[in-house]
Amino acid sequence: MAKKNEYDVVVIGGGPGGYVAAIHASQAGKSVAIVERDALGGICLNWGCIPTKSLLHDAEVLHLVKNAGKHGINIKDYSVDFGKVVKRSRSVSKRLSKGIEYLMKKNNITHLKGVAKLRTASDVEVESKDGKSLLKASNVIIATGGRNREVPGLKTDGKRVITYKEAMTLDKPPKTMIIIGAGAIGVEFATLYHEYGTKVHLVEMLPRVLPLEDYEVSDALVSSLKKRGIHIYVSSKVEKIETLKTKVKVHLSGGKKSEIIDGEIALVAVGIQGNVENLGLESVGVKIENGWIVTDEFQRTVIENIYAVGDVTGPPWLAHVASAEGRIAAAHLCGRNPKPLDYHSIPACTYSRPQVASIGMTEEEAQEAGHELKVGKFPMRASGKALAQDETEGFVKIIFDAKYGELLGCHIIGPEATELIAEVAAAKMLEATYEEIVETVHAHPTIAEAIMEAAADAYGEAVHV
Repeated sequence: MAKKNEYDVVVIGGGPGGYVAAIHASQAGKSVAIVERDALGGICLNWGCIPTKSLLHDAEVLHLVKNAGKHGINIKDYSVDFGKVVKRSRSVSKRLSKGIEYLMKKNNITHLKGVAKLRTASDVEVESKDGKSLLKASNVIIATGGRNREVPGLKTDGKRVITYKEAMTLDKPPKTMIIIGAGAIGVEFATLYHEYGTKVHLVEMLPRVLPLEDYEVSDALVSSLKKRGIHIYVSSKVEKIETLKTKVKVHLSGGKKSEIIDGEIALVAVGIQGNVENLGLESVGVKIENGWIVTDEFQRTVIENIYAVGDVTGPPWLAHVASAEGRIAAAHLCGRNPKPLDYHSIPACTYSRPQVASIGMTEEEAQEAGHELKVGKFPMRASGKALAQDETEGFVKIIFDAKYGELLGCHIIGPEATELIAEVAAAKMLEATYEEIVETVHAHPTIAEAIMEAAADAYGEAVHV
């Protein structure tokens, strides 16, 4: 072994939880090392959030080209170079990963490429192409993320039965694709490949597409997807996937009905499992339950100097949650008193067409919690800006507690939903009432006016609907 290298903090994993934690700890004056086996940025930057948004943006460009005639712009002929689309998404990821490398240097963080393992609660072994080294750490932050969940009967092979990773680098759009799982990942890939001409079958075991979203949003999205020709199967369990030479057969069951769907490719998008293996966690006493590392409100594990953040600690599996947890962990180990994360105020976004975004309770959840409700809605078809953009699908739905005026939740489907939700997140964090939202002057014409209008509608004060 090489001589010991001593650090105040060693971060294992360079994704949005790990690198953010490393930077915050360094900014607080701690000596920090970060160990990452692949490229910095984690799944989000390299194989998730960022490259998929590049692919989806290019699909939006294609959508505009196809529908340009509506706007008096006649494009008689065009072609699609799908390889170039994929190449651009990879270059975007590579550029941002290089940016994270720069941030490590800027903040004087030692970046080690290799595989880390805990030997003791304060000894981290790193195995790289140059051999093994041992880091001495006063504190350790586990930020190893997650991966596609492995489900019996849904084994992937990277060719006919694929994960999101292979779905981002296909040579060409398949003629047919069966997507198993209609959460955010499944719905986004359905949007993407349908735009490129793929016949898409979207399968969900639960009764609704986007099952965690408000039922009205889910219903509106299903209506939109079906109208565009995407085939939806809900309350449908995949019994098995039969892999043939040129296609797959997906066997479904639902109630008394069974069905077989043929497709060129099946994409399995049924959730995430934590990367907890081969880290030495059990040997040092870190508690794991149901495949997730157990932490307290400051991201500390049962071992006092070991913290864990991001997907490896369980849902919600969101990059912005990982970053927020990384900030809290770094602040706590630096002796500060950070405010625990409010998991009821986490925005969730689906970058489909139309977009979906939400925060807080659904109407059903608020009712089950015993709240008396004031619910307001504003349809995008009544928005001047949405009409001008020819983006009139969807609505804003906002939920208040009738007794105290507390903002309980907001659910948006429509243009720029994933941007609009930030206004509601700020309002919820600041404990804004409906009056404060309505009295905030919104620029006209903007899609954001729909939030103000929905809040007004909840109290019978809407003007434009």
